[in-house]
Amino acid sequence: MQSVEVNGLIFDKYLSAEKIAEIVDKVAQRINSDYAGKEPLFICVLNGAFMYASDLFKCITLSSAITFVRLKSYEGTATTGEVKILTPLTVDIKGRDVIVIEDIIDTGLTMHGFIQQLKEMGANSVELTSFLFKPEALKYTDATPKYAGLEIPTKFVLGYGLDFDEKGRNLPALYVLRSSES
Repeated sequence: MQSVEVNGLIFDKYLSAEKIAEIVDKVAQRINSDYAGKEPLFICVLNGAFMYASDLFKCITLSSAITFVRLKSYEGTATTGEVKILTPLTVDIKGRDVIVIEDIIDTGLTMHGFIQQLKEMGANSVELTSFLFKPEALKYTDATPKYAGLEIPTKFVLGYGLDFDEKGRNLPALYVLRSSES
């Protein structure tokens, strides 16, 4: 599909499923190289990162583990200024090398707060991988992903786990909102 309609808005294809797979494989190769001889713990941030986490983890050749967390820093469309853990971690991270898996980093607010919490919990190290990164929108530099799949402009995207009002996550490709000028 070259375009899709979700909730009355048109989204045009931005990345094919094949291109996404190539990007994920390159990120995994970097992590495999950087963490050779270590046993990192991956923490997937639900809901959006589940597709990226699944594909990424299949490409990880290291002895490692994965767990999941749900976070919230917004009420409606406004930030609360604090990160709440809705689904807490079920593993002890003290002394572990942690890699947080996110779908997209824009302002970095959620990851800024979560990274601080992980450090307070005693993680040996905390790094961030994000399938997409919007550097123009970043407000918290400590939330810059070390392992970014792709830098994109500040446009609204959906598919490959990212949603628009909980719809569109299941699309295997990535789509961008068609601008009103088109």
